[in-house]
Amino acid sequence: MIGLDDVRAAAERIAPYIRSTPVVKMTATRQPLADAEVWMKLESLQPTGSFKARGATNRLLTTPRQELAAGIVTASGGNHGLATARAATIAGVTATVFVPETAEQAKIEKLRAWGAEVRVEGAVWDATNRAALAFAKERNAAYFHPFADPQVVAGQGTIGLELIEALPELDTVLVAIGGGGLISGISVALKALKPSIRIVGIEPAGSPTLQASLAAGHVVTLPAVTTRIATMACGRTDERIFGIVQEHVDEIILVGDEDMQAAARWLWFEFGIAADLSGAAGIAALRSGKLGLPPRAKIATLICGAGSNGIGIGRPMR
Repeated sequence: MIGLDDVRAAAERIAPYIRSTPVVKMTATRQPLADAEVWMKLESLQPTGSFKARGATNRLLTTPRQELAAGIVTASGGNHGLATARAATIAGVTATVFVPETAEQAKIEKLRAWGAEVRVEGAVWDATNRAALAFAKERNAAYFHPFADPQVVAGQGTIGLELIEALPELDTVLVAIGGGGLISGISVALKALKPSIRIVGIEPAGSPTLQASLAAGHVVTLPAVTTRIATMACGRTDERIFGIVQEHVDEIILVGDEDMQAAARWLWFEFGIAADLSGAAGIAALRSGKLGLPPRAKIATLICGAGSNGIGIGRPMR
C-alpha cells in the first residue's frame, strides 16, 4: 500500500499546511501511570484538533484539480470529517460529511463552522460510509476515505517520522485504532527506521476490528459494534490495512469506553489537556495494567484528537 518513501514525500508535501506537534514528557503527576518514561505526542494541537489533518491534506494535494470540481465527500466519526472540511476550504470547494448517529454534537457543530454540509446517517460508521459512497457517486464528487487510502495512510505516517526524530531511543509506541489507517502509516515509517520498535494498537472492547481479524488470520466483519466512541467504531477494516497491521503491529490491547473516559479525565486533571476519547486510548491502556513493560521502557502515546466529551463538557456519553 505504502512505503517509507511515500511517507517522506507526504511529509514534504504537507509541511506548509500542518503543525509539527510537540512531545511532552509525563512528569510531576499526582497519579503516576507506569514505571516507565512516558511521552505524549500532542496531535490534538493540529489544525481542526486531530492528526487527521495530515492524511486529508496529503490526499487533497495528490488529487488532480478537476476531480475536486464537484466537491469532496467523506464519512467520519468526526475528526476525519473536520480535516476533510478544512481540505475543501483550502481547495475552495464544497464538503459534505456523513456522520453516524453516535457522533458528538460538538463535532457536528464544528463541522458546520468549517462550512461542511453535515448528514447524519446510520447507527455505525460502516452504514454511514455506504451512504456517503452512494452520494459521492451520484454527485461525481471526490471521496476521501478515512483510512483505506494510500495517500491518507502516508499522511498519517508522518507522525512516525517526527516521533523518531524527537525520541530516537523510543522503544514502544501506543496508537489508537478505528479503521487502522493511523497505526498503519505510523508502523510503516517506524519499523522501516527502527525495526526493533514495538507498536501497540488500542481498540475499544466494543469494536475489536483488527484484533478479531488478526485472530482469524483474515479480515472479518464484526457481528456488532457496541462502542459509543464514534471515532473508533468500525465493523470491518480494509484488506490492505490488515496486511500492514499483520506485518508491523506487535500487539493489540482492548480497553472499555469507560476506561477511555476515565483516562480523558486523568489527562484533564493532570495536564489540562482536553482529549477526545480516542485521544485518551493510550493512557487508558497504560492505566489498565494490560501493557507488559520492560524495565526503564521509553514509551510514546498519541494524544491523537481534542474533545470535551471525556471531561464532562458538551453532550454526555449515553
